[in-house]
Amino acid sequence: MNAKRPARAAPALETPAPAASQSYRYCNLEQTESASTALAEEVALAIAYNGISQAVMLVTPSDLEDFIVGFSLGSGIITDVADIYDLQLSGSGSAQYAQVQIASRAFWNLKQQRRQLAGTSGCGLCGVEAVEQALPELNVLPGAPLPPAEWLDGLRQRISAFQPLGQYSGAVHAAVFMNNQGELLLGREDIGRHNALDKLIGALIRQNIPTAGGLAIVTSRCSLELIQKVLRAGIQTLVSLSSPTGLALQWARRHNLNLIHLPQKSAPRVYSPAMENQA
Repeated sequence: MNAKRPARAAPALETPAPAASQSYRYCNLEQTESASTALAEEVALAIAYNGISQAVMLVTPSDLEDFIVGFSLGSGIITDVADIYDLQLSGSGSAQYAQVQIASRAFWNLKQQRRQLAGTSGCGLCGVEAVEQALPELNVLPGAPLPPAEWLDGLRQRISAFQPLGQYSGAVHAAVFMNNQGELLLGREDIGRHNALDKLIGALIRQNIPTAGGLAIVTSRCSLELIQKVLRAGIQTLVSLSSPTGLALQWARRHNLNLIHLPQKSAPRVYSPAMENQA
């Protein structure tokens, strides 16, 4: 395949001061000099499904609708965006609230999960069920070709266009999507690496962007939870700027997910699919 090196795409958001940051004063240890710097903000987001509280997440207060959709799918609460009937955000300052109405089938499954997690710390059966929820049965992907090497050339530099908050204040992770033509389409940022990927998945769903042949890029280390999220979203290639864990690698191979690590100063490392006779 003779793929052209994709041009640097325009950022999804261009602003000198992202709304999810504020300026704060600081001084040196001697308190003789002071200055100000931008810091990323975070808020507590309480999420309730059909009136029942499910989780409180610390998130960067941007693209919250994308986050709710991606979190719901990536956590296995819903299996399709059609299961979400309504989504209402409220609150202000550091306390935000999300009321989500979901289909009866999805809500019943959610209540079953909550029952399995209920119990005392000495309940061995509850512990087994909780582990099973952490290691769920997920569909094996059909498999997809690895991306051309040209798509990954200079990727670390090119995705900076999709990290306005990170460029301005630091302290956030990013998740970016590249389509089947090697074009960077959109990115999302958050203080939480899982949250950034949830936001990206939610944005793809809400904007009806096809994921076939495309790939997700995460700036954080690649742990099992990120593998599970892209599997549930049906994304077949994941590129991580930091190393994967051993368990993440095992799951990627078991579920036919392309897993690529892009080191800072060396060539991309394809961990999955496994090469013949590869350990």
